[in-house]
Amino acid sequence: MSDSLRDQLLGLGFKPAPKPERKPERKPPHAGKPQHAGKPTHAAKPQHGKPPHKGGGKPQPKSREDIDLAKAYAIRAQKEKDERIEAERLKQEEARKRREAKAALAKFLEGKGVNDANAEIARHFEYGGKIKRIYVNDAQLKALNAGELGVVQQDGRYLLVDAATLAQAEALFAPAIALKVDPNAPAQDDPYADPQYKVPDDLVW
Repeated sequence: MSDSLRDQLLGLGFKPAPKPERKPERKPPHAGKPQHAGKPTHAAKPQHGKPPHKGGGKPQPKSREDIDLAKAYAIRAQKEKDERIEAERLKQEEARKRREAKAALAKFLEGKGVNDANAEIARHFEYGGKIKRIYVNDAQLKALNAGELGVVQQDGRYLLVDAATLAQAEALFAPAIALKVDPNAPAQDDPYADPQYKVPDDLVW
């Protein structure tokens, strides 16, 4: 464009076109440096501090059948435990009652035995699955076989007592009654009632 034409255009109000500016060249960020140098990447850390689930995916929830079965086992185990505790409690209670009954019997029998220190007749009887004996005189043997006397076991000894004392002793602690004769029972029910019954002296009782 000639200067005359340019001058004419400027005179008419046209402005000359602006010259393009030259932009400086930009260097890429972190040029010359390795990315994330000295810093761990996010991929190196497990999320929320928890290791990733092995096998991939989320763990499968237990089925209702598995839960019901586990509850049934737990209930059964608790029931068996309760039964063992109750059985032990009953055992201890029974032992306590037995001790108290034996103590009461021992106190009741004080001075009530009528054993004859000079008796020579051995009256045998069965007690605790074994054959036992007590020495009586002739009158005591007749009274014993008639049910007027009886035998009570106390601390390994056998006490000869009258029928009334025998009945009260039985009420206190029945297992201690070693011999209680029913005079109306057939004779064969108590074969040891016969005074002629003999047991070898060398027999271990």
